[in-house]
Amino acid sequence: IKKQQQDVLGFLEANKIEFEEKDIAANEENRKWMRENVPEDSRPASGNPLPPRLFNDSRYLGDYNAFFEARENNAVYAFLGLTAPPGSKVGE
Repeated sequence: IKKQQQDVLGFLEANKIEFEEKDIAANEENRKWMRENVPEDSRPASGNPLPPRLFNDSRYLGDYNAFFEARENNAVYAFLGLTAPPGSKVGE
């Protein structure tokens, strides 16, 4: 989990994409919010959804696997619901 979180954060920081990180380990409100906002069909069969989970405001985007796939397909900006900066190969 930690490696996946670092991968997502590193990508966002390297591409100067603004984000807000929410710690669900130390904050019960954040944990509750994530559980309530991950759609039913994106939850594990048992237990709670594990991080990292990505949202654009309160719109659920996906988990690490969805992020990774978007990155591999150069479609991260579309995945995040953002407009790719001019000349960016990520998002074309």
